[in-house]
Amino acid sequence: MDPWLIWLIVAAVLVVVEIFTLTAALGMLGAAALVTAGLAAIGLPLPFQFLAFGVLAATSLLFVRPVALRHIAQPQVARFGTDALVGKPAQVLSEVTGAAGRVRIDGEEWTARSYDETLVIAAGATVDVIEIRGATALVYPRD
Repeated sequence: MDPWLIWLIVAAVLVVVEIFTLTAALGMLGAAALVTAGLAAIGLPLPFQFLAFGVLAATSLLFVRPVALRHIAQPQVARFGTDALVGKPAQVLSEVTGAAGRVRIDGEEWTARSYDETLVIAAGATVDVIEIRGATALVYPRD
């Protein structure tokens, strides 16, 4: 079997295993094996293939992988949908109890319930949105 084909198989196996592990290390080794397969295909002798693989693997693991992991580990910058409403102030339109009520959040009218089911929040009060459950905002009065 030709060396370039062996390197190609090694690269494919490493990339497939990377898909299941998500470590970014095996993907880097797979990329190094893929480049080495190309070098083997153009006729690079076997000792230089191993040298090229070692240099490429070490370089990618030491320099590329940390950058990739930093980008993967970044927290979500913006919240979207109903998650963006949590923590916002709301104006009570009709009395809010543990069972029913209406509030206005960012100009939109929402059904609401008191986060503390024993509280009754009068119309006109300002509340904070604690949680969104379905189409209902759970709110708590501001102090």
